[in-house]
Amino acid sequence: MVFGELPDGTEALLSIGEAKWNDVMGSGHIDRLRRIRDLLSTKFDTTHTRLACYSGAGFMPAALAASDRGDVVLIDSDALYSSDRER
Repeated sequence: MVFGELPDGTEALLSIGEAKWNDVMGSGHIDRLRRIRDLLSTKFDTTHTRLACYSGAGFMPAALAASDRGDVVLIDSDALYSSDRER
């Protein structure tokens, strides 16, 4: 989880993520992150919360589709360990 402060001083939850090295991540992982975000919305501002999945084994089509819609950020091992600073 990543927290930050909004201009009005409200504490905001900026990101929630999950990392798996040997699991292909799919909709179940994203649904769990959404549930966590919903539970935390009673205590923190979650209107700008980004969901993030980190996987060394890749992503199922449902996760790729969610990423294409902008619902979740997917980070694979190539992106994580890339020396390309443009990512």
